[in-house]
Amino acid sequence: MRAALRAVGELSITAGLVILLFCAYLMWGTGSYTAEQQTLLQREFLQEKGTGGPAKLGRIRLGGALAMLTIPRLGADYRYAVVEGVDWEHLRKGPGHYPGTAMPGKVGNFVLSGHRTTYAAPFNRIDELRRGDDIVVDAREARYTYRVTGKRVVAPTELDVIAPVPGRPGRAPSKAMITLATCHPEYSAAQRLIVFGKLDAREDRVG
Repeated sequence: MRAALRAVGELSITAGLVILLFCAYLMWGTGSYTAEQQTLLQREFLQEKGTGGPAKLGRIRLGGALAMLTIPRLGADYRYAVVEGVDWEHLRKGPGHYPGTAMPGKVGNFVLSGHRTTYAAPFNRIDELRRGDDIVVDAREARYTYRVTGKRVVAPTELDVIAPVPGRPGRAPSKAMITLATCHPEYSAAQRLIVFGKLDAREDRVG
């Protein structure tokens, strides 16, 4: 009996260590991958911006750099290249743009999705955003500043939040908006945390 209990105890300890190592990988190991990909994507974006690179959706490949995202509320170092696409392979690289939704600064809903706990967790703190906070999107042709207008927690099936007019599917948009989406609560995919914003300013690039 003692031998059996000892064996069970040792197996439990081993299993616990394996789980801890796996959690550590999810938290930090995946983040190093995203950091490497972000370095490449940001370099790609800056090179294309400097040479008048592709600005049309049809010329931006899935997995490529679409824009740069900064959110002052989340710190001076908060800066991510936005990836075109929201499949698993794309979101491992950083925040992803839903293909088919509006492009930066355009009338409609510019929808971004991002991880909250793994792969550098770019949207981990978007719950801290407040009404009136800036969300800055640097595209190749201009800098767009959106203002946060509100937040909601929804079920994963509530897809109307990514409609051209959020919450009003079928209605034609007249304004440029942004929607950030991530899992909620942390470490769970039971719901979605949604942050809404509307375009407040555009600063065209010179040259």
